[in-house]
Amino acid sequence: MRDLTPRQIVAELDRHIVGQHDAKRAVSVAIRNRWRRQRLSEELRSEVAPKNILMIGPTGVGKTEIARRLAKLTGAPFIKVEATKYTEVGYYGRDVESMVRELVESALVLVREQAREGVEAEAHRRAEERLLDLLMPPPEEPASESTDDPGRYHRTREKLREMLAKGALDSRTVEIAVEQRGAPMMVTGIGLEQLDMDLHGMLERFLPKNSSRREMNVVEARRVLFEQEAEGLINQEKLKADAVALAENQGMIFIDEIDKIVASEGKGADVSRQGVQRDLLPIVEGTTVQTKYGYVKTDHILFFAAGAFHRAKPSELMPELQGRFPIRVELDDLTKDDFIRILREPKNALTRQYASLLETEGIELLFDEAAIDSLADYAFRVNQMTQNIGARRLATIMEKLLEDLSFEAPDRGAGQVKITADYVRERLEAITADEDLSRFIL
Repeated sequence: MRDLTPRQIVAELDRHIVGQHDAKRAVSVAIRNRWRRQRLSEELRSEVAPKNILMIGPTGVGKTEIARRLAKLTGAPFIKVEATKYTEVGYYGRDVESMVRELVESALVLVREQAREGVEAEAHRRAEERLLDLLMPPPEEPASESTDDPGRYHRTREKLREMLAKGALDSRTVEIAVEQRGAPMMVTGIGLEQLDMDLHGMLERFLPKNSSRREMNVVEARRVLFEQEAEGLINQEKLKADAVALAENQGMIFIDEIDKIVASEGKGADVSRQGVQRDLLPIVEGTTVQTKYGYVKTDHILFFAAGAFHRAKPSELMPELQGRFPIRVELDDLTKDDFIRILREPKNALTRQYASLLETEGIELLFDEAAIDSLADYAFRVNQMTQNIGARRLATIMEKLLEDLSFEAPDRGAGQVKITADYVRERLEAITADEDLSRFIL
């Protein structure tokens, strides 16, 4: 885990997310506590529980983005799930334990990348030797000194190695064996994640491995051979054990729309909603989940939960589940000034994204300050008139604003286009003025 102080974490989040200072501070402390826990004695480390976070706020204010950016900052395995996709055990649908299995898969990708970096040099060396063997197969019998120069083969091979390094042989074709695993049978209505883990592993072991020979150029062959050698050098059992350990100690699970599993009186579906809460409780509280890579303890996985809580309140969640989210942060509605900052400040601001996209067509797109102010004003007004979807409204408005320009860009030719307040008003005023039209278009 990267050694980032809370102040550094907040500064990094500020580069991509506008406002929500309280939420950023809360999550930065939670992440720093994970770093601190790793430096405790093993006996005490097992006693320190993660400080799970419940983020409350309307859609589009940055809840998901905060969690996603945190995962990138720390290099920790991270998954985002929707609470509404899960059903109580016994009902048709996904069980909550599947989120832990997804987290381990995410951890496996990270661990595999690190393992590949460790064997990269040796894998490249072996792939090159195999490629040279294909280009110039070794002699079946060693040449006798009386009939041939014994060192000629090695000299020729080294010349080929030099040519290979310079790219002089890239167009040559070679034939290599490529292994393909047969596709598993799928039973209608049952996903692989619902199969028993032992059965799943057994199916993988018994599936036939088909080997076919393919002709390809040297560039493609080098890549395939490198993949084969890297895979062979990696200790697969250690890889799985490391992935499980990484998921257990640094994994993060973001559960969105948790307010949608709050039961309300008089609806049949609420039986399942309450059941999902009951099934979720042991996962968040700390249990052991069986995966195809081994048993995973969830005691130290960090959980983020988020919801708008328009119709329900956090206090309507099961008391035991509430207690497992000790940190509660309320995110603020976005104001017009926030929209101005979102369009101007973040590294991935929409204005920069559209300017970069149109630059590929030779068009230089410039936004003046009045145009940005006008766009922010329209986004804020439409959110007030219709459903408040936060910063996502800006994406809708920007797409509508630049629709004609994006369509005509390939035929327009290179040049500069300046977006002014008048340009914005001309394309958006009629739509935003009509509330009914805004509901369908913006």
